Amino acid sequence: MNPELPGPLRGAIEARLEGVSRRDLAERAAKVSAAYRGGAGSSGVVLGPDDALAYALARLPATYAADLAVFTALAEVCPDFAPATLLDAGAGPGTASWAALEVWPKIEAALLLDESGPFLDLARILGEAGPPVLAGAERRRVSLTAAGGEAWPRADLVVASYVLAEIAGAAQPTLVDRLWAACVGVLVLVEPGTPAGYQRILAARTRLIAAGARLAGPCPHAEACPLSSPDWCHFVQRLPRSRDHRQAKGAEAPFEDEKFIWLAAARDGVAVSPPSARVLSPPRQAKPGVELKLCLETGALDHRFIPRRDKPAFAAARRLDWGDTL
Repeated sequence: MNPELPGPLRGAIEARLEGVSRRDLAERAAKVSAAYRGGAGSSGVVLGPDDALAYALARLPATYAADLAVFTALAEVCPDFAPATLLDAGAGPGTASWAALEVWPKIEAALLLDESGPFLDLARILGEAGPPVLAGAERRRVSLTAAGGEAWPRADLVVASYVLAEIAGAAQPTLVDRLWAACVGVLVLVEPGTPAGYQRILAARTRLIAAGARLAGPCPHAEACPLSSPDWCHFVQRLPRSRDHRQAKGAEAPFEDEKFIWLAAARDGVAVSPPSARVLSPPRQAKPGVELKLCLETGALDHRFIPRRDKPAFAAARRLDWGDTL
């Protein structure tokens, strides 16, 4: 799918930018990004509508592109999965909800949870330009880690996108448990594609498998991850940058490569067709053939060379990209 923002979402953001100083937004975006990298949560970073808008301008396009790539990959492995309800935990301005509606337009109801009032206000404003389910979505200001909090409504699709990075390490297992308890179909976790993000996903993976979850991606198996340090599992999604996006990021390049790592855990009622292998890095093409780094359904890591002389296999291999399945 096209990683660019949907027209209605892009238009809603542009409408909010009218009359707003781009320099001020760029400064706010830099502060917000620095605070997130330092481990701060939304409630302590996004303090007002201008902060929320700065985030939307600088980070929403990349997180949307990553979420869309994840949901598209999930739909390939679970082609019969047709969620009617969505729970977006740590929703921010509603980024993951927009991406989910792009892949599953028949979602009928959505609940967005976040600690930041300004984020939820922006999610409402942007959602009014989207599909009816977003325009009418319920939004609740809650702490995802509050002790003794009420159980969240259960949903077919539960998403926590770029959320665990904001949560203290000691609180992450409990949050994963709450998310899984709310899930009746598939739980999707998305994190920055850093070594730390990979470790958070690994910890959640171990916990969910122990709770009886079936993996729907990206791993084609439920064995121990075959990668070892300094290597780590992650993927990348390239997206175009608008002029405003470049200015907010202080960047010159007309594109951005968003690195991310994800995990999809399915309940027993969801049919999963796991691939035989997934490509874990950019294929290396040379005159003799193509070299692929593969994670296999057996749990093994395989560096496979496809020679040019094997024309059918080479023709298929040269079309593969990082993150694709066999």
